[in-house]
Amino acid sequence: MSKIQAIRGMNDLLPDNSSLWQYLESTVAQCLQSYGYREIRFPLLEKTELFKRSIGEVTDIVEKEMYTFDDRNGESLTLRPEGTASCVRACEEHGLLYNQTQRLWYSGPMFRYERPQKGRLRQFHQIGVEAFGMQGPDIDAELLLMTARLWKALGISDAVTLEINSLGTAESRAIYKEALVTFLSGVKDQLDEDSQRRLSTNPLRILDSKNPNTQSLLIDAPKLEEYLDEDSHQHFESLRAILDCAGVAYHINTRLVRGLDYYGYTVFEWVTDKLGAQGTVCAGGRYNGLVEQLGGKPTPGVGFAMGVERLILLLQTLDKVPASVHQSPDIYILAVSGKASADNTKSVEAYALSIAEKLRERCPQLRCHSHCGGGSFKSQMKKADKSGAGIALVIGEDEAISEKLTIKYLRSDQPQQTLPTAAALDQLVNVK
Repeated sequence: MSKIQAIRGMNDLLPDNSSLWQYLESTVAQCLQSYGYREIRFPLLEKTELFKRSIGEVTDIVEKEMYTFDDRNGESLTLRPEGTASCVRACEEHGLLYNQTQRLWYSGPMFRYERPQKGRLRQFHQIGVEAFGMQGPDIDAELLLMTARLWKALGISDAVTLEINSLGTAESRAIYKEALVTFLSGVKDQLDEDSQRRLSTNPLRILDSKNPNTQSLLIDAPKLEEYLDEDSHQHFESLRAILDCAGVAYHINTRLVRGLDYYGYTVFEWVTDKLGAQGTVCAGGRYNGLVEQLGGKPTPGVGFAMGVERLILLLQTLDKVPASVHQSPDIYILAVSGKASADNTKSVEAYALSIAEKLRERCPQLRCHSHCGGGSFKSQMKKADKSGAGIALVIGEDEAISEKLTIKYLRSDQPQQTLPTAAALDQLVNVK
């Protein structure tokens, strides 16, 4: 019988890598919480209509990438391809947006049917942030200041660049779309296949085409900034002023449009040139019309999502993984031999496990690995050394009978010690 393997593009996270994920997730959570953002969680599955109404039916995500199926009641359901629509749905359903402001964050897997490649999977993970009920550019700026602080905490500030743009209002974009379509229709036969299709469905997406020939054609195309209304222009200039005051460097990318229909006003991306083609590690923008579009009252919103897999790749590529992330045990506890006394009231294994519990009780952050399964002293010492532990705590029959512990240092030249249990515990809890 053949072995069952994971679905292509949906990868396992193995123990050797999970500690790095935990480090990244905890660093992000600490940063977000320091700004007053609270965690929200919502289901992996949503009604398909949620994403059609929010993302847009003529986007690549809805047309080609969503995992959609009918359940037993014939209702169309979709594995979430992104988090913003689900967050809005949850907030609106539970009354979190009525006369309130909210600063929220979430994390978890998203699903899109794409060709799997480095940094782009069919099940991928995002950490997302959404802020509701605040209209001004100050909250847009806070998100960018927060991400800039996060990059500092991770040690990757020099490897990422902030790109920003303004898409204006829906009305100004509609006028611009007409001008853009008129221009591109004149060179339609020179556009790449995807751009020709988007010309009648989502022409703004042509602006961020990766095709070099299409990009050369766009040099003479109408510029979106020339069509911005006064309010959008002022919003963008105020955002820039805040970033300038805070010393956050940025580049204005007039062709940055993002791939989702609900964006307007501010859009941004944090990009890197260290990961090849998959250069965007964090992206987002403002979506003032989305809550109303999904049935709620008009509520301004702005947010972003960062790709966990890409950030992990970036940390590894830049060698920015702290040594502490590799979670070797601090102490490896050996239990050598079987019985500690003639009446068998105290086995070496039982005594060793009780010592491990006392260590954990006194110093919860201490990583203690108790050897289980028996074996000779030599074989257990090999495993202790291979584990990366700094100390081997040897407990044999003599130690169990006399209630002493032997401390053997594996990563330093300190001499081996045999101490009464209480004194040994006092010494070991100071390892951390």
